[in-house]
Amino acid sequence: MSEKLCLKRTTFSDSISVLGVGEFAQTKVKMSSFVGVLVSDPWLQSQFTQVELRTLKSKYVSVRTQSGRVTVGDLPSIFVKLKAFTEMFKEDEIRAILEASYKDMDEEIDFESFLRAYINLQSRATAKSPGSKNSSSFLKATTTTVHHSINESEKASYVAHINSYLAEDPFLKKYLPLDPSTNALFDLAKDGVLLCKLINVAVPGTIDERAINTKKVLNPWERNENHTLCLNSAKAIGCTVVNIGTQDLIEGRPHLLLGLISQIIKIQLLADLNLKKTPQLVELVDDSKDVEELLGLPPEKVLLKWMNFHLKKAGYEKQVTNFSSDVKDGEAYAFLLNTLAPEHSGPAALDTKDPTERANMVLAHAEKLDCKRYLTPKDIVEGSPNLNLAFVAQIFQHRNGLTVDTKKMSFAEMMTDDAQTSREERCFRLWINSLGIATYVNNVFEDIRNGWVLLEVLDKVSPESVNWKQASKPPIKMPFRKVENCNQVVKIGKQLNFSLVNVAGNDIVQGNKKLILAFLWQLMRFTMLQLLKNLRSHSQGKKGKEITDTDILNWANNKVKKAGRTSQMESFRDKNLSNGIFFLELLSAVEPRVVNWSVVTKGETEEDKKLNATYIISVARKLGCSIFLLPEEIIEVNQKMILILTASIMYWSLQQPAEESESSPAEDSNIPDASPAASVDGESETPLDGEVYNLAINDAASDTTPSDTTPEVENEESPDKVEGKD
Repeated sequence: MSEKLCLKRTTFSDSISVLGVGEFAQTKVKMSSFVGVLVSDPWLQSQFTQVELRTLKSKYVSVRTQSGRVTVGDLPSIFVKLKAFTEMFKEDEIRAILEASYKDMDEEIDFESFLRAYINLQSRATAKSPGSKNSSSFLKATTTTVHHSINESEKASYVAHINSYLAEDPFLKKYLPLDPSTNALFDLAKDGVLLCKLINVAVPGTIDERAINTKKVLNPWERNENHTLCLNSAKAIGCTVVNIGTQDLIEGRPHLLLGLISQIIKIQLLADLNLKKTPQLVELVDDSKDVEELLGLPPEKVLLKWMNFHLKKAGYEKQVTNFSSDVKDGEAYAFLLNTLAPEHSGPAALDTKDPTERANMVLAHAEKLDCKRYLTPKDIVEGSPNLNLAFVAQIFQHRNGLTVDTKKMSFAEMMTDDAQTSREERCFRLWINSLGIATYVNNVFEDIRNGWVLLEVLDKVSPESVNWKQASKPPIKMPFRKVENCNQVVKIGKQLNFSLVNVAGNDIVQGNKKLILAFLWQLMRFTMLQLLKNLRSHSQGKKGKEITDTDILNWANNKVKKAGRTSQMESFRDKNLSNGIFFLELLSAVEPRVVNWSVVTKGETEEDKKLNATYIISVARKLGCSIFLLPEEIIEVNQKMILILTASIMYWSLQQPAEESESSPAEDSNIPDASPAASVDGESETPLDGEVYNLAINDAASDTTPSDTTPEVENEESPDKVEGKD
């Protein structure tokens, strides 16, 4: 049977990732006009940036122009020259892969089939790539659409986890416990409630449960809202959601659901593996340099470091480097548990020669520590990486065996960031990970110091801005190569008109947190404004003026006013925004049915403000906004995050089908009518929202200098420093 891709149908909103800019429309920074390439399948559209689509379209059209048609046999010579494949495959290898999927290499294919063949090959390239040693494997696991078998043992483990943690949930308890031998898990997940609740178990408070639709029978709209809320919230806790849309969840596709559930559960199990939650981890290192390294490690690596720390003390001579082959014989587990729980220990597990018998003893030993049995002896012997990782994480949670060294503990607390810095680092980290770049970021301040991640992000949000020939890929041993990478980052930032006064690449290499946060804020803001600009250019078929902060402010106020509400926002630092009423009225204005006013408070007390802020974030995600702020940032009126929240709602609103009542030419008569642009190769495009045509732009504001939400990044410590050469 041919291994062709089985592509999915999704709603248009599935492709919207407001801050995941790489997933939607992009243009070159200095491009003269924006002409989009549209395909009929929304899911297929969402897998590519406009730059990628235009590139692939030009390749396709070039061959068709020369030969009159494009066949499967033409693809190997095209694909082998593409950057994504040139280092991974030879032309003959690509041909062999295609021959396995297509009976006739002379078969003519259209552009959408061309794109499907590209994605199929891309999934092979991902499987073939060894990956970065610092990446979080379970968070980077792709959920492609090729055929996947279900790991019944993992499924049983996840079902046991759900039965345990959600047994007392008021809504779900009538459906639990689930039987792992049936498809009950997939059936229950179809309405979205289970996944939303599971996210809240993993990271409490992520979703305001007042925003979850929990009727016994949900209509398609309500079901879609739950899944949209789930996917945007999953991204907001650090899940990598690749090639999965709301329709997949509605249909209960087993391998996609298990992949998402696996990520959510592991985020819960690994939540304490950092210095902020468990400062005792500082015992694993000797000096400040090692602490910095510990801060930058992904949680799996910290868990391995912890495990080897105890194994060394126990006299175990081997080094455990993975949760698969290195633990198959069960010896490492026997040594670990004997060290952590000597009161339950004995020589039997080490004396036996049978790995399965030893695995049984290990699990019995772990149960005495109240570790839930999520894996079987067979899973240990076969080296199931996911389940073994979960097992070790369980042991860590119940007994980490670390001492409380007052001196070291205070040192660890000094190394952790203040609340505001932590919140900003979290926001930027989640945003970067949502872009779909190759590297997974575990700690912004540590992971971007070699410049490579920032170059990946810049290439995503400003295509072709990076000179990859002058970039060095990790691991980078020579310090000056890191400086070269970061010098190029600063150079591109200046080309994008970021304010970088006396900033050089070495400031990033040295981990100057203030400068790093200011640079990332300008990068996020640039991305959001470009999305809005591109959307308007797309609708009008011509290059538009830059979108400014003032334009976003005016749009929000006009939207609320048109809905008959009275609240207004004076600026993005308006302290009156802390009660949340304005944003709830804005959300209600863009989608009247989305806000349940019976659960909204007046926002007069701190508790009421927190309730409203939490509800705002969940409602925005429920609509389709991919946002990463916390309730505190609304309550404290963090002007940066307030701007991004407003712009995200604006971006979502402008993509919705226009209503006649909102297209009145009388309102913005100074804006000329615009016809939809023809796409590449003459294919017609669907007009976007009439709001885009009538987007009121204050010309005076557009010509002014950036507002106070654009920080001036200045290196106060080195006023005379000049930027190094690339």
